[in-house]
Amino acid sequence: MTLVADPNRWNDIWEWARDPGSRRSWLVDANDGVIATAGILQGFAGAGASDRLLMFTATAATIAGGLSTGGAKWAEDASERESQLRIAHREQVELEQDRDAEIQELIEHWERRGLEPELASAVALRLTEHDALAAQLEWEYGFDKPMPAAVPVLSGVTTCAAFVAGALIPLLITYFAPVNVETWAMVAAVVVALTLTSVVSARASQLSAARTLGRSLIVGGLTLLVSYIAGDFLLG
Repeated sequence: MTLVADPNRWNDIWEWARDPGSRRSWLVDANDGVIATAGILQGFAGAGASDRLLMFTATAATIAGGLSTGGAKWAEDASERESQLRIAHREQVELEQDRDAEIQELIEHWERRGLEPELASAVALRLTEHDALAAQLEWEYGFDKPMPAAVPVLSGVTTCAAFVAGALIPLLITYFAPVNVETWAMVAAVVVALTLTSVVSARASQLSAARTLGRSLIVGGLTLLVSYIAGDFLLG
């Protein structure tokens, strides 16, 4: 038996990958990797941890952080997909049982949006002819079809990869930077990484790059500072 890939499925996945929201999410995950891992390391550094312990901590934080964020994203999207499938099934049953009533609801929706009755009726009928289920799902629930089965898995994998990519920055500094400049190298690398991801994210979202960068640097700076002080306090 020959298996033929469904082109519509791959188109849906490609649209998900190209969606600005997906790319913005990956940048946020990378920022989380940078800040979380650097914060943990600064806490251990403040407590006077040895270089060997810092290396172990950086590696463990990278692996655990990537797996936890990726797993959480997969679980979140898998649950959302299951909900979408249940909703789509219910709407399909309602269309089969009373199609006219569903069309009338769609007409009333467009009338509430400001269309004249005749135009609202024409729009509702045209949308129903094109894809009755999608028309009902979009106005009632904000999506026109359930997400593809592969998206939750891909979302989890890409979230994990983005977190690890960000966490690699403080991880590599821990491994290769000289001890006497390790802390300042870490701070500088975090600032550079947050600057790059914040600017790219702001442009993708059509937001103010300065404000986005400012928020990221404030969060990152406070995380490093509080972590270091907490480690030093616990040591004392």
